[in-house]
Amino acid sequence: MTSFPVSPSDHVTPRAALSTGQHAASRHAVWVGAAAIITDEAGRVLLVHPTYRKDDSWLLPGGVVEPGEHPHVTCRREITEELGLVDLPLSAVLAVHSFSPHHPDLQPGTPCPGEVRFVFDGGTLCPDQVEAIRLPREELSEFAFLETRDAVQRLRPVDGQIMLAAYRARLGNTATAHLADGRHILDVPALDRHDVHVRYRPLWDSSPLNRGPVPERLPVQQAWAWCFIPDGRVVLVADPGPRGALPMLPGGTVETTDATPEDTLHREAAEEAQLTLADPVRLGWVLDETGEVYGGVGPNARLRLAARVAAIGPAAVDPATGHPFARLLATPAQAAALLGWGPPGARQAQLAVETARERWGLPTARPAAIEEIPAEGMRLS
Repeated sequence: MTSFPVSPSDHVTPRAALSTGQHAASRHAVWVGAAAIITDEAGRVLLVHPTYRKDDSWLLPGGVVEPGEHPHVTCRREITEELGLVDLPLSAVLAVHSFSPHHPDLQPGTPCPGEVRFVFDGGTLCPDQVEAIRLPREELSEFAFLETRDAVQRLRPVDGQIMLAAYRARLGNTATAHLADGRHILDVPALDRHDVHVRYRPLWDSSPLNRGPVPERLPVQQAWAWCFIPDGRVVLVADPGPRGALPMLPGGTVETTDATPEDTLHREAAEEAQLTLADPVRLGWVLDETGEVYGGVGPNARLRLAARVAAIGPAAVDPATGHPFARLLATPAQAAALLGWGPPGARQAQLAVETARERWGLPTARPAAIEEIPAEGMRLS
């Protein structure tokens, strides 16, 4: 006869059965909240400024789940009540967060039993929708679309951690982020691991791409490229800093030692991301009216290219900055969203995809989570 191990619980004398009321009273009780990540076309996050917070902090749109209400219903209701936007679609649960009753961000004297908060993807608003926003002035004094680096300064620390994890789950196409007191409880995705932020780009980056040759009167001050690996994804580099890492396409400033902008691209891609590139092709250029970042040199062209990645070497220190850059693989659409170039960036990404398909026979990258290139490099088939 087969014997089974004895569980310690088999030796516990069972308690008297609880009544229904006693059982209900013994259950763990928490507050439940729902909020949304909503962005404008440049990738800035929408925050609202409540009139009732003594610490002057801001919030994501959302609110308290009422008894018997589902969190997604709460989120839609609050968006309508707070912003005046009706039937805004919620496409995903980006984050689920549990907040302990003893967290330091809890305001003194607040009898909070803890909270579970759901953060949904409220999508991107077009300019007409932004114009249609109407606030309940007795509850909210203003709203703003902010870069994530600025948004975290207006949120309570734990709210900033939740916002970043949720937004990065959307950008990185990762699974729902599960957080406890603002920290990931499962594997930390690449964008969170490197504290990557979206930066709103000025007009010379988000302006339409000029497809013709660069006019002779315009010096080329910069060369950046959509660098494709064989599966159709592109390489991004992220430069770490005190306020987080900012993603960029490989490339950089044209130096006097560079014979051509293509030489600049090869040099910078090798230094920043240890990429060996092949067959760079010019997609077009954008106009920088002032050249302020280059010391006020005046009107100049910023060249945009596509290139095929022939090899990815081990991570190394960038000689210009003295530290290694994070190296990420993303679909071109994900890269455009991370770059903060808005609709012109999305169109440029599509042009790069079409160029890669026609010139090198590369496939359109399948939707996938953004991932980090291993420190030891990658073997490309």
